[in-house]
Amino acid sequence: MTDTLDPKSFLNPAILLAGTVDDQMYAQFREQLDKAPAEGVIAIELSTLGGDPEIARMIGEDMRYHSEHDDARSFVFLGKTAVYSAGVTLMSFFARENRYLARGTRLMIHERQMHKELAIEGPLTSAIEIVRASLHEIEASISIQNEGFENLIKGSQLTMEQLLQKTPSNWYLSAQEALELGLVQAII
Repeated sequence: MTDTLDPKSFLNPAILLAGTVDDQMYAQFREQLDKAPAEGVIAIELSTLGGDPEIARMIGEDMRYHSEHDDARSFVFLGKTAVYSAGVTLMSFFARENRYLARGTRLMIHERQMHKELAIEGPLTSAIEIVRASLHEIEASISIQNEGFENLIKGSQLTMEQLLQKTPSNWYLSAQEALELGLVQAII
């Protein structure tokens, strides 16, 4: 889509998601997607304080696939109230022109988090492999994170360097700031 949608397009979103981005949200998403109209604008409304980024990516991949292969429907994102963390990850799967925010919505963008204790026991050669495996996990997570960040800023005025400067300490943006940076199409 390239035209800005009328706010009336969002009066009755086909898919309503609220709460933690988790397995339960994914199940609700799939159920609602299956019941969504077979043609027209399909609005996905989301309000979340965050959750599992991999579940957000699963929903996002479903949206990407349907957007590319379902010519009868146009999928658009509506962030409402709070779109934090994994919610922004999901939003990044929508083209910038298909992203909308309700007035008063806040976004929060941060780097992926890791909470892990590294226990090294045994022969020193096996210790190296344990450390190397953890390093590979961190590097892969950073790569996945940055792919999402690139999708998020595509078509905006924000550079990757600017984004990476802000994300280590949780970057909060108002809907208006997100619009001014070109991260979303419009505020409704």
